[in-house]
Amino acid sequence: MTRAAVLGKPIAHSLSPVLHRAAYAALGLDWTYDAVECDEAGLPAVLEGSWAGLSLTMPLKRAVLPLLDEVSDLARATGGANTVVFHGGRRLGFNTDVHGIVTALAEAGVPAAGSAVVLGAGATACSALAALRDLGVSEAALVARDPGRAAEAAAAARRLGVGLTVLTYADPLPRTDLVISTLPAGVADAYAKTIARATGAFLDVVYAPWPTRAAETVREAGGTVADGFTMLLHQAVRQITLMTGHDDVPVEAMRAAGLAEIARRAGEGPSGQGPSDHGPSGHGPSGHGPSGHGPSGQGPSDHGPSGHGPSGHGPSGHGPSGHGPSGQGPSDHGPSGHGPSGHGPSGHGPSGHGPSDQGPSGQGPSGHGPSDQGPSGQGPSGQGPSDQGPSGQGRPATGL
Repeated sequence: MTRAAVLGKPIAHSLSPVLHRAAYAALGLDWTYDAVECDEAGLPAVLEGSWAGLSLTMPLKRAVLPLLDEVSDLARATGGANTVVFHGGRRLGFNTDVHGIVTALAEAGVPAAGSAVVLGAGATACSALAALRDLGVSEAALVARDPGRAAEAAAAARRLGVGLTVLTYADPLPRTDLVISTLPAGVADAYAKTIARATGAFLDVVYAPWPTRAAETVREAGGTVADGFTMLLHQAVRQITLMTGHDDVPVEAMRAAGLAEIARRAGEGPSGQGPSDHGPSGHGPSGHGPSGHGPSGQGPSDHGPSGHGPSGHGPSGHGPSGHGPSGQGPSDHGPSGHGPSGHGPSGHGPSGHGPSDQGPSGQGPSGHGPSDQGPSGQGPSGQGPSDQGPSGQGRPATGL
């Protein structure tokens, strides 16, 4: 039996096993996929196991880079890998988060943008910057609790060729075409009205509870909202193509399984097993059920991101060693795509000690910026918005 898994800490909330298992069942694959709790210290030992592929979430996306034999151009440029494929005794690292962000925005009707703001400075924020480049953004702003914690994101922006202005939560949020929040569940909600005033399009990487207050406020103001579940779904689609070599990934079977699990967890409520008792009630993240529409409005493709699968010669489909088209590293874009130009550093990436996907130092905004919660920009407690999300509703879900 072929083994795959998602690694991270915490990991019990992960929706990835539901998505991957649904795909394996539809494809008739005798594969297993489990959630394995693992931190940076335990990662080297886990990588020694017998795996076909691994999905990585916080705090491992940066920590894994020095442990890989090859790093794709896109993973190198963003400074993090969320996917490891094992091929021919080698560990190949990829970034599929960028594809997930771009496709989620396209499904919501945002195929391009001229300006954008990213909230947060962790590994997912770096992927958001790469997605913005693909959407046509050449200059972006990034809001961080502490500008000093944005060094990794600033370095990624330089490698990606995106001009970056770093702001704090004490600075006014500029008017912009698009805001992407990579903050933990509940944190962006303290800035809901500020976000709605600043933009007409918003992606929140949170997938439960949904809708978040920030997403709901933007929608009520007439804006366009993309949800974290759709991002999660499409990054998983790309992972499955890379891991299994199948180009006919069953997107709709995965979507249905994921939405059913979100609804099941929502129904469990305060028992602590589900994200929220206020989440979707059998409907999709938007509250309207799965749209069934891909980026073109004609329904998502079952053929994976590019419509082409690997050739059977390695995860990228471009040769026996898993190299991408240039021979300089595996491609994150599947067999027919090409990764970034590879203008980044040597491919060894950061040491793994950079900030996590939870935002600088694992915390959300400092509470000194604009807020809808009360006077002087403070959250309900007077200390700024909490990273913990609504109390008594179970663990809110972001990431894999």
